[in-house]
Parts: sequence; C-alpha cells; structure tokens
Amino acid sequence: MKALKPLLIALALLCPALALAQDFPNKPIKLIVPFPPGGPNDIIARTIAQRMTEILKQNVLIDNRGGQGGVLGTDVVAKSPPDGYTIAITSAGALAISPSLEKVAYDTLKDLQPITLVAKVPEMLVVATSVPANNMKELIALAKAQPGKLNFASSGPGSMPHLAGELLKLTAKIDIVHVPYRGAAPAVNDLLGQQVQMVFLDLPILLPQIEAGKLKPIAVGARARVPSAPNVPTTTEAGMPDLQTENWYGMVAPANTPPAIVAILNKATVEAMRDPGVVAKLSSQGAILVGDTPDQFRAFIDSEIKKWAKVIKDAGVPTQK
Repeated sequence: MKALKPLLIALALLCPALALAQDFPNKPIKLIVPFPPGGPNDIIARTIAQRMTEILKQNVLIDNRGGQGGVLGTDVVAKSPPDGYTIAITSAGALAISPSLEKVAYDTLKDLQPITLVAKVPEMLVVATSVPANNMKELIALAKAQPGKLNFASSGPGSMPHLAGELLKLTAKIDIVHVPYRGAAPAVNDLLGQQVQMVFLDLPILLPQIEAGKLKPIAVGARARVPSAPNVPTTTEAGMPDLQTENWYGMVAPANTPPAIVAILNKATVEAMRDPGVVAKLSSQGAILVGDTPDQFRAFIDSEIKKWAKVIKDAGVPTQK
C-alpha cells in the first residue's frame, strides 16, 4: 500500500490537469502580439489566429501590447495563468536577443513554454546604388580597402538588423560603422538617399525597392534561396555559411501550462500554418512557415540565445544589464 501512495498522489494531481485539457478551449483565447498593429509580427499572428479560430471553434483574439522591442508583451504572457488562454506569437528579439542586452523581467526558457516556431523571415543585405559592389565578394573587398569608411544602417541598437551587421563584421573581418535609426523606414529612406551604404532588413521591407531598381541586393542570410527573391544568392552560397541572419516568430505560453493543453495549441497552430490560404498570404510577406514540436522549438530558442549572446560579446555591443 505504501508503494501505491506516490502513484495515487501523482494521479490525483494529474486528474485536474487532464480534465482541464479535455475541456480546452471553452472560452476565447488571447493571443498577444508584442508590437503595434501592421508590422510583420502582427500580420503573421492575425493570419494564423483567424484559421485557429475555425479549428478550435473558439475565438483567438489579438491583443497588441507593444513596447521595449517586444519585451513588454512577452512579459505579460510570462506572468499570466498557465491555462492556455493567454499565449503570444513573439519575436527573436524578445525571446533570444533582448535577454542578453538588457534587464528583462523573465527568463525565456524558465518562464515561458515554447509551443512552435511559426515562421522565419530572412534578413537580406542590400547596398545603395552608389556603392561599387554587386556581390558579397566585391563588397567585402571594398570594405577591406576602406576600413572604417563604409557604414551600415539598422532599425535600432540591439535589433536583428544591427546584430546581423555586427555578425557580418565578425564573419568577414571588416571594419564598417553602425548607424542606428528609430525603425526600418527611416533607415531605408537614408539608404535610398545615399547617406548610408548598406543594411540588413526583413525581405518584405526591401523587395519593392529592389524591384524598382533603387537598391542592389547582395545576399539573403539563409541556407536556402527564398521563393520571393529566387535570383538573390544566400550567404552560404557567397561562402559565408555562418552568416545566418533570419528573423523569426514563435508561439509561447506561460511556463507550467499543462502538456495536454500545449499539445492542443501546437496541433491547432501547425494545422493553421498548413492551410493553403495562410501559406499563400504569409509567403507573399516573405515568411517561411515552419511548425515544429515544443521540444524542437525549445532547442532552437536555446541555440539562438547562445548564438546572439556570443555575437553581442564578441562585437562589444553595449548592454544595459
């Protein structure tokens, strides 16, 4: 009888969780987007939420909580009840980069439960039309011939475009100067005005300018060419396989969310991502849909945290920790 006691206690604790999962969801789910409406994170989340609503037969409601580069909205999820009714689709910045740059109120892998990696959006390296380089080899040769003379824009200190530029400097062993902006739009405007020479940014932001012949594409920071820019080589093809600069978005829940509920959310999200309409809409935005298991996503986040922490340290990027 003594031997059965631990088993009975475990079953007693498990039963409420199982009952909760069997009834899940029985009310609307709040899907936090930690950025203002209209951006890539918001478009991805709204498109998937609409299909999830049909699959789960419960409303999946978008709640935009912008601030601190996605950190504030992500922290709301970390502090929410672990019942599956408050989740988020958040970014690489909030999950893997900001914790190494500044004080955040959550530990990504301790306070959040990964559900699935939703999408990757490769960063493309482009140069102004005045730059006498048409490929990676020529650009690196130009930078080495003029150390400290070329500069690269970013959408802000500590952003993915900033760290992508720092990774380029480390990988190619070149000296180029960082020029931070408050967002992608002003960075692109100054690139078009020839005031800066290059930038890494999400594909959808750059494609219209490339198609108009106003910017020159150099490479996509991914291992495989992307359908929306099939003629642009990858950094791997350019001989720089370590220069992977993909922005990404993933779904998370609070830590200690019951595994059965995590499984339901994972299944519904992945099913939504396989819908042809969802695929078509998000592919047109430059997103590459993924959809993996919670354990695979956890391992991916862990690898990204370590990768960008090393870039931040090796590049001497200022931190506020």
